[in-house]
Amino acid sequence: MTALRQWSADQQVGLLFVALFGLLALATAATALRSLREREGAAAAQRQADRRERWRHELRALWVGATVFWGAWVSGPAGATALFGVLSFVALREFISLQPTRRGDHRSLLLAFFAVLPLQYAFVAWHWFDLFSVFIPVYVFLAIPALSALAGDPERFLERNAKIQWGITVCVYGLSHAPALVLLDFPGHQGRGAFLLFFLVVVVAAAQLAQRWIEHRLHRRPLARQIDRRFSASAWGAGTAAAALLGAALYWVTPFKAGQALAMGALAGASGTLGVFVMSALKRDAGVAHWGNAPAITGAVGLLDRVAPLCFAAPLFFHSVRWYFQLKP
Repeated sequence: MTALRQWSADQQVGLLFVALFGLLALATAATALRSLREREGAAAAQRQADRRERWRHELRALWVGATVFWGAWVSGPAGATALFGVLSFVALREFISLQPTRRGDHRSLLLAFFAVLPLQYAFVAWHWFDLFSVFIPVYVFLAIPALSALAGDPERFLERNAKIQWGITVCVYGLSHAPALVLLDFPGHQGRGAFLLFFLVVVVAAAQLAQRWIEHRLHRRPLARQIDRRFSASAWGAGTAAAALLGAALYWVTPFKAGQALAMGALAGASGTLGVFVMSALKRDAGVAHWGNAPAITGAVGLLDRVAPLCFAAPLFFHSVRWYFQLKP
């Protein structure tokens, strides 16, 4: 691990992407080989075909995500910020499209999409972290209801504005903390902020995969049956533990020590899986199974389903790292 830490940033990221794309290639090859196996019985064949199709969607989404992350690395901090800005726009569009709006909300929606979102990411790109941290929770939260009130439509006023504010919080404020990680300046680790983003994405994904595996293998009592019939304390704990262990194993790509990486991995994995659970409650309320309607791009679900863990994990991870290490942008 000491030798790996002495490698240049380009050498380290090359190793990471070789490992990442290598694992995806092996998973793709294994899926193709399993599809050639003979199946007995029509019912069993259909079940296997359904499971294989779902896995192919997940695998396709992983390939897309890995390629996008590689593109973000190649394009540098500016490219990563612009990329996550586009992701925020699409995610916010998916969220708003499932929420009932009225004519009086149009001003607030225009402000959200064409002023709040670009300004938030501009503050990230300009390293204005103090303003970036309070712009949406303070200024935007006051501006949105003021514009709605000026429209003169009091019907379901609180509900309508709360939904718009929540969409901005999750899709813009939460997700904008991911590219902000690239700009953090660790003493002695200049130019390696992208590894923090890689670390966050990988441990959050590991938590999701571990939780889903436990949910399918162990059918424990759910914590909230009306929201998710499979979400249990044991599954959530397994996801958190997987994220922590993987985080400790990846400490060499970060400025953390092994124990610090373990704690940061647990924090990111726990908050990411809880974020997905919260979004499940919102989907239940909206009466939908998935966000959005773009299977050709992100698989069987919408983009917001894919980035929801990051929307919750990124701000907690970012501010925890910045506070603990007393960092400046």
